[in-house]
Parts: sequence; C-alpha cells; structure tokens
Amino acid sequence: MEFVKQEVLPMKKIILLSALVLICLCAKGVAQTSESYGKTLNVGVGVGYYGLGGHSAPAFTVNYEFDIHKNMTIAPFIGLYTYSDYVYWGDPYYPYRSYSYRETVIPIGAKFAYYFDDVLHASPRWDFYAAVSAGFAFRMVSWASDYSGDKTLSNDASVFTLNLHIGARYYLNKRTALFMDLSTGVSTVGVSFLLADKNSAAK
Repeated sequence: MEFVKQEVLPMKKIILLSALVLICLCAKGVAQTSESYGKTLNVGVGVGYYGLGGHSAPAFTVNYEFDIHKNMTIAPFIGLYTYSDYVYWGDPYYPYRSYSYRETVIPIGAKFAYYFDDVLHASPRWDFYAAVSAGFAFRMVSWASDYSGDKTLSNDASVFTLNLHIGARYYLNKRTALFMDLSTGVSTVGVSFLLADKNSAAK
C-alpha cells in the first residue's frame, strides 16, 4: 500500500504543475497585448461545398467583424455559390438526352472567431484564429426550358449550415491584410480591410 501512495502522489503533482505552467503561459500571452480584431471587412473567393449532389464550385463570401470580447469577434456574412450540371432524362413524349440546370446557393449567417495571437506569441503582422459559422443556405435551381422531368435535387440537403474554420491573416499595412480561411463549407482566400486602426501600434 505504501508503494502505491508513493507512485500516485508524484503523478498528481506532475499533472498539477503542468496545468499551472500552461495556465501561466496563456495568462502571460493574454496580458501582453490589448489588440482588437473588429471593424474589419473581409472579402474572399474560393471553393464552396454545401452537400448538394456532391458538387463543389467557385464561391464568393463577404463578412464584417465586430469585437465581442477580448480575442473574440462575431461576423455576419453573406455568400454566393453556384454550379451547373446535367441530368439524363426522357419519356414517350420527350427524347432521352442530357438537360442542363444551374443551382445557386446564398448562405447567410454569422461566424464566431477566437484569435490565438496571444497564446502563440505571433508576430504583429500575423493573426491566427479558429472559428465556427452557422446560418441558412437559400437555394435556387433553374432548368432548361424544355425539361419536364423531376426537378427535385438533394432531398436530404439541409437549409441550416454549420461549419468549422481555421485561418490566418497577414498584414500588408495598418489597414490592409491578406487572409486564408480553410473551412468545411467554403474555403477562401481574400483581402481584409480594417476600417479603424488596430489597438496594437505595430499594425
């Protein structure tokens, strides 16, 4: 029994000490800056995917970030995603052939982001974040004028969207930056426009 006690107590001390060191490091990073990330307009282009027939296609997104807490922003967004494809159809009155259609998706929602610059001790020219976005995808389909078959696409497609993001931003100057956002929905690259100076003098 004595041997077990000697093994357990040191392990607990190691875990507690490790947790304390980690907390101190994070606290040190948070304390060293008062940087804000809001008042930023982000315009991006990339590849979108909303689970419609397995299609990915060029997409456009724009959002505007507001500070809601230290290192945290919320950004209302709107986007545009569109692709064209064909269905093979025919019946006794129409010849069997490929008929074209175009599907357009307009996602609208909000993106919540947390910036890790403090924890990572990032250079003043860089921002790093993780985010989650939620919203609704409004879908429209236009068909070839002579198509009279089934016009139902992706019955299991949800109007509600929920996506994860990781991203980085590099500042060209105090008011302009380039960004890359990798997402489960729409991955984009683009330009950020700061409509107010950063709290950090380096930016």
